[in-house]
Amino acid sequence: MKNVKHVGVIDIGKTNAKVAVVDIESEQEIGVLTRPNDVLPGPPYPHFDIEGHWNFICLALKQLHEAHGIDALSVTAHGASGVLLDKDGNLAAPVIDYEFTGPDDLAPEYNAIRPSFEETGSPHLGMGLNVGAQLFWQFKSDPELSDRTATFLTYPQYWTYRLTGIQANEVSSLGCHTDLWCPHENHFSSLVECLGLAGKMAPVKRAVDCMGSILPEIAAKTGLPKDTLVSCGIHDSNASLYPHLLKRQAPFSVVSTGTWVIVLSVGGAKVVLDPTRDTLVNVNALGDLVPSARFMGGREFEMVMDGCRKSCTGADVARVLEKNFMLLPAVDPRSGPFQGRQCQWNTDEYSLSDGERFVAISFYLALMTAECLEMTGAMGPVIVEGPFARNMQYLAMLHAATGRAVKTSDGSSTGTSIGAALLCAASNKQTETKQRQHIEAIDTTARHSRYARKWRELLG
Repeated sequence: MKNVKHVGVIDIGKTNAKVAVVDIESEQEIGVLTRPNDVLPGPPYPHFDIEGHWNFICLALKQLHEAHGIDALSVTAHGASGVLLDKDGNLAAPVIDYEFTGPDDLAPEYNAIRPSFEETGSPHLGMGLNVGAQLFWQFKSDPELSDRTATFLTYPQYWTYRLTGIQANEVSSLGCHTDLWCPHENHFSSLVECLGLAGKMAPVKRAVDCMGSILPEIAAKTGLPKDTLVSCGIHDSNASLYPHLLKRQAPFSVVSTGTWVIVLSVGGAKVVLDPTRDTLVNVNALGDLVPSARFMGGREFEMVMDGCRKSCTGADVARVLEKNFMLLPAVDPRSGPFQGRQCQWNTDEYSLSDGERFVAISFYLALMTAECLEMTGAMGPVIVEGPFARNMQYLAMLHAATGRAVKTSDGSSTGTSIGAALLCAASNKQTETKQRQHIEAIDTTARHSRYARKWRELLG
């Protein structure tokens, strides 16, 4: 895409949906509108508010285009979701919320047909975190759904389809623990045929591929020019990774933070991934394999803080380090490296001040991240994207626990929008080295390192 200055990015996160305008030259968001990603309770099951999102997207594009001007569009969205379309291109079934526990009821039956970790790089996960498990449950629960289904699309590409009318899948979303992709051989897994989806999977495209112009009705509704081009789109954690692939030499790791903390390690040590600890093989925008690990860090932060003040003083930090106030995993035991383990404090948590609680949970999240980095063979600097990049206590403990440089990126509150925008500028030489980073003045002491060692000792 030539002469792209401002990119409109549709960014569907698990907690919030947003539309942003990204200035390509400065790599900054210059306009943002958001809405909560509230889950509808059903019937037939908890599902995402697709039409609510769509109405918001169209109105937001109109307002942001009037304010800033939009030259191209890109899409990024969370993983663990896919869309079934009927022969007319409409939803064959609501888009299931991946935190719905219904698929767990059929886990023994599904496990009998799901491919091995060696084939897919996708660990067995609870709820609907494996898209294959969602589909298996949906087809079993609604025997007519299979016949109604004409096409399967990965979630970011569904929104691209709504904009352009072009149907596609894309590898970074297929490779996000769906059980549907074989990353080592770059083709669909054996599960696709088992589910009766052979011949129903939309063509696989690259994230940077241009899918064509917006539909005339979209132009009329949003005020965008009829020749506005749309990129294929990308999985959100891989959107955070993409700018670094363009400019940075391996090895390095990117930590994408939000509802999920996703660790993606590029060019690190060779390791054997342990699927029981929520490690997986992601596929980046260039089609390369990326050892990864994750846990629900943003969700855990909110659960622990539970309305408490989200800040601290130097005295709070000193007291937590001096007294070794610690939270041990797992706050949300449904995912992450310590699945099934019940969290516990080594002190009376109700005696903690808000500031001490903030420090302790920030340290916990950093130490969980360090565990994920070790499991994925991370080497070189660690770049933190998203909300945790503004948490100095998290950054300090991450630096102490890993012994490596910890950096954050300028630009967006979340790196996903910037990465998605750069898909539209893949041919612009100015974007290849434009992403700026800075090293935070991280204040760590020997007590941080001792704290990290003690935390690991208590884990046993």
